Amino acid sequence: MDSSIAASLRVAELWRYPVKSMAGQRLEQVELDDKGFAGDRIVYVRGPAGRVLTARTRPTLLGHRGTLGADGQPLVDGRPWRSADVAADVVRAAGDGATLAYYDGISRFDQLPLLVATDGAIRALGEDGRRLRPNLVIGGVAGLDERSWEGRTLRIGGALVGARDLRARCIMTTFDPDTLVQNTEVLERIRREFEGRLALNCFVIRGGTIAVGDEVTLCDTNS
Repeated sequence: MDSSIAASLRVAELWRYPVKSMAGQRLEQVELDDKGFAGDRIVYVRGPAGRVLTARTRPTLLGHRGTLGADGQPLVDGRPWRSADVAADVVRAAGDGATLAYYDGISRFDQLPLLVATDGAIRALGEDGRRLRPNLVIGGVAGLDERSWEGRTLRIGGALVGARDLRARCIMTTFDPDTLVQNTEVLERIRREFEGRLALNCFVIRGGTIAVGDEVTLCDTNS
């Protein structure tokens, strides 16, 4: 039996990151399919040996912003991602031989296609929620209730999102999203007070269109 919780949960924020490890694009509405948000993390930084470079080791990348243009192609700070100016910025941020590359396969995600955070946990952390790099922020959540959501399902309109487990956090949380100033105490607090884990690794059970303000129902089943 479906034991949905009648609560005033809602979609508070939507974020897409067209260029992996760069700042993201805040949305009012987005299409959701089995690979997450349309256009999320479809371009990444590739090192000279072909490996993926991220802000874990190249934090200056966080100072650039990825968005999608009207044609669905990524932009970096408003410029086409293949432009010479962007290429030069990527080298400055990530080192000699670094380039941008396109890839839209499911393995482009570090864990699962969606990261879901809650306003309750963000308040408990007491830091800018952008440090967590969520795709969805669910509002109306009491305290650390998200820690009981593992294995449950979020129904958002016709879409269904499955919550697998809490995300182990990394060094990227220590960088201020605006100034890039590092504060390692943020990660130390996450480890000390939250067992190193905040927000939820999630997957798509059924796609659909979701928007800020949509009601969210927390369920025990995926129907």
